[in-house]
Amino acid sequence: MNENTEILKKALLRTKQEVAKVIIGYDHVVDLALIAIFTGNHALIEGVPGIAKTLLVRTLAHVMRSDFARIQFTPDLMPTDITGTHVFNLQSNEFTLVKGPVFCTFLLADEINRAPAKTQSALLQAMQERTVTIDRDTHSLSPNFTVFATQNPIEYEGTFPLPEAQLDRFMIRISVGYPSREEEHQIVQDRQRRMKDHFDLLAVTDSVGLLAMREAVEGVYIDPDLELYI
Repeated sequence: MNENTEILKKALLRTKQEVAKVIIGYDHVVDLALIAIFTGNHALIEGVPGIAKTLLVRTLAHVMRSDFARIQFTPDLMPTDITGTHVFNLQSNEFTLVKGPVFCTFLLADEINRAPAKTQSALLQAMQERTVTIDRDTHSLSPNFTVFATQNPIEYEGTFPLPEAQLDRFMIRISVGYPSREEEHQIVQDRQRRMKDHFDLLAVTDSVGLLAMREAVEGVYIDPDLELYI
């Protein structure tokens, strides 16, 4: 194991320890989310409302000292609501770019299947190339740009199925269920102990460190037999 791999391993452990202060009972979900982040991919999270999907992504962003944005997808959401647009500035007498929420590091696309395909497609270029084209001008996103999209696996009324091209942008589909009775009890006890909604978390890394750890993943040894199996 080389030095970079050892640093990556320690960072992963510290990240999981910090996230576990907030997210209780979802170790497998956190593991899959971290796989998506450290391999430079995106994840689709499926689960009913109210089971901490937003809290998970917000916590990961905090621990990695990265900016976070959330988009609530609705049938009337327009592509420019995601990417941004040029607005005429009366003071300067010129058009200026107003960036959309896609200009962040961790983006939560909440209930992504609530918006029609035209709006969903606004994320295709961003997820594949980490760039956004607005009025023929191409803008770069963060090299660590990661999309976590959510959808309700039970309620399909008023939704638009994700097209195959959109699904192909996600590396992992994460299914999130309810915590156990004991885990729910622990959540209540932790809240009573803190006496506040806010969590005191330590940042494990930043955007530069996250990029370095993604590069370290590329150096992980893969046995030839595993390569043939894949």
